[in-house]
Amino acid sequence: MNQIIKDSLNNSIDYDNYYRLMQKLVQDKYTTGDVVSDSHVNFTLLNEKRMSRWNKRLKVSDQDKKEIMKFNSEMIWLIISESWCGDAAHILPVLNVVAELNGHIDLRIALRDDNKELMNLFLTHGKRAIPKLIMIDSNTLEVIDSYAPRPFIVTEIVEDFKTKNGQLTPDFKEHLQHWYNQDKGQTIIHDLIDLLEKHAQIKECKM
Repeated sequence: MNQIIKDSLNNSIDYDNYYRLMQKLVQDKYTTGDVVSDSHVNFTLLNEKRMSRWNKRLKVSDQDKKEIMKFNSEMIWLIISESWCGDAAHILPVLNVVAELNGHIDLRIALRDDNKELMNLFLTHGKRAIPKLIMIDSNTLEVIDSYAPRPFIVTEIVEDFKTKNGQLTPDFKEHLQHWYNQDKGQTIIHDLIDLLEKHAQIKECKM
């Protein structure tokens, strides 16, 4: 596993370069991933607009900033993503803002279809669901935790809907986009704070 993580980190980019990639893809009317289709190209265009909006509007409360800045272990946040992923467009800007608030967190992004071995290590219910955040100890490359493809509460809502209906409908996906817009990234921020606090407590118990 360590070698796969090392290779994926070498094949990753930071958030600023990922966003520049999104802008270039929009300009070229293209997409990341093995499947280059009109729908993926259109989703990439839409997702760049979503990311641009979140980059400008996302806010973190003073209290949440204090909680984020308390964490003092060196950690890598390796995110598996693709330009066409709607959930990623909402989630990645939040992950980036949280990481920027804490100098101990190094955020990197790896494209799913360019890092298949990594993705296969972190399947969700047997599927290659993205975005996927892998929290890694910077010194040992030990995997500490993982998060996503969606906020915890949204994952429950999605799984419940799938159980009742078999698959996600276009109307449900539209409802999901409205949820992200209304939540303004706050649920993701609190999920991440909980994960950081959990890791800090585990580390303290080991000392």
